Amino acid sequence: MASKLTSLALALGFAAALAAPALADPAPQTKRGNETLKKYCTGDYLTYCGNLAPEDPATDACFETNWKKLSENCRRAIDAYQRSQPGAGNKKG
Repeated sequence: MASKLTSLALALGFAAALAAPALADPAPQTKRGNETLKKYCTGDYLTYCGNLAPEDPATDACFETNWKKLSENCRRAIDAYQRSQPGAGNKKG
């Protein structure tokens, strides 16, 4: 579960970096995550876990702690992303 949330955190970190007006260079591409996670979970990341670096393991814990507070669309995006990953089977909730 933690590795899947790490993927989510990296995807959200990329999206948050795109939203940061202070960045002059484009944010680096991540190989993990997907556009759906970025679209539906960026706001939740910024609201609940934005003080944490995306690659920080504490970000995974933050999403787990705040699971019930996450928007319905974000939870659905996470569930769909996790089901699409090899070895899927763990479902948060």
